[in-house]
Amino acid sequence: MKVVILAGGFGTRLSEATNLIPKPMVEIGGKPILWHIMKTYAEHGITEFVVCCGYKGYIIKEWFANYFLHTSDVTFDLANNQMEVHNSQSESWKVTLVDTGLNTMTGGRIKKVQKYIGNEPFLLTYGDGVTDLNISETIKFHKKAGKLLTVTAYKPQGKFGSLEINESGIVTSFTEKPAGDGNWINAGYFICQPEVFDYIGDEDSVIFEKIPLENIAKDGEMASYKHQGFWKPMDILRDNIELNEMWDNNKAPWKIWK
Repeated sequence: MKVVILAGGFGTRLSEATNLIPKPMVEIGGKPILWHIMKTYAEHGITEFVVCCGYKGYIIKEWFANYFLHTSDVTFDLANNQMEVHNSQSESWKVTLVDTGLNTMTGGRIKKVQKYIGNEPFLLTYGDGVTDLNISETIKFHKKAGKLLTVTAYKPQGKFGSLEINESGIVTSFTEKPAGDGNWINAGYFICQPEVFDYIGDEDSVIFEKIPLENIAKDGEMASYKHQGFWKPMDILRDNIELNEMWDNNKAPWKIWK
């Protein structure tokens, strides 16, 4: 199976970094978050990727084109026009980088890479969230469910401390970042049958999370895999700082590879 990664958005909520690079290229521990996502899939034996580029997509293309320059020590023999790579840290990946347009919405981007997927099931995710999700188990779950699409569901933690206050104004209970409102949310890790393309249409303006997913659910063709572990999107600068702190302190739950 191939993985489609949505990596073309403007990343406006992380503008401190994305005014220069696309959000999937913002680094955690010296590597783009896109690399971390791909490493997670690769640990489950999934090594073919189709990346939907858009905003500053050439930066993503350049990074992979010069992968060894970014990840290894090199010696340049200028007289003989040769480059020697030391301590090569290559990956056994096949990566297709597709320009899906600057202003194209998520559904339109997915539709534009259909020719690279063919008539096969595929995995789909966003280029800005990391997780310790057992992807192999989600694939087994999807096959057993027999639906057109499986979405990973997650219950996020609350963002603020919770107070219980009595009639006299006295705080009787304090809980730091309790569970959220109890609703399961879309964690952005999907498994799709090729028929999902039929729900999207051909317009660049189609938002995958709107009519396509709404209709798939309405038709009873959406299953949910409930993830109880770690998941964190990188929406704002604080998220990037927290993820880097986890990595630097060797407490990154999504680092399932050796």
